[in-house]
Amino acid sequence: MLTPSTIPSESVPAGPPPSPLPGTEPPHDCPLCPRLVALRESLRVEYPGWWNAPVPALGDPDAWLGIIGLAPGKHGANRTGRPFTGDYAGDLLFATLAKFGLASGVYEARPDDSLRLEGAIILNSVKCLPPENKPSPEEIRTCRPFVQNQVAVLPKARVFIALGQIAHQSAVKVLGGRLPKARFAHLAEHRMPDGRVLIDSYHCSRYNQNTGRLTAEMFEAVFARALELRGG
Repeated sequence: MLTPSTIPSESVPAGPPPSPLPGTEPPHDCPLCPRLVALRESLRVEYPGWWNAPVPALGDPDAWLGIIGLAPGKHGANRTGRPFTGDYAGDLLFATLAKFGLASGVYEARPDDSLRLEGAIILNSVKCLPPENKPSPEEIRTCRPFVQNQVAVLPKARVFIALGQIAHQSAVKVLGGRLPKARFAHLAEHRMPDGRVLIDSYHCSRYNQNTGRLTAEMFEAVFARALELRGG
């Protein structure tokens, strides 16, 4: 049976910048989740110029802050190959990172723009686009070892932000915490057994922003708290 540690490596076509965590990513044609593979293959036919593959991490390998998202968006990361790049959620996320000194350059919704993260890194709970942006529990479990391997090579990351409940659940498990003791809520803090801290945020999706569930001020409060924890 294939697992994340036994999938053979392979060449990857030109696309987004190389992963800041080489050796931890799934291959371009990862076969582990049949439903996600089927969607990927259909999109490669329909949109051959898109990335249509597992999306690598983005950011600083020496990051003190880890941001854990859900999964690539169809017209965002699945198209561009870079997390949160090209969709509505990325506009707020990258603007917030820049405001708090965690990004430099200019975000232009392209994988070849001048945006660079500084002190922060973005990982996704699920590396491939799921149908209707809803990964199954089995797909989340199958992909979790990739996230776990990436967190393991980030020794300086002592503060994490989970974007949404699915990311929260994966983050708690990856960081050694316990569910349901660590309950998801916006701005909730969870101290993990080794002292790392997880902060929850509502996901910065278009839906959450348009309905007022998440405002820019609410989102900024999460990152302000992360900076406080770093200083403390």
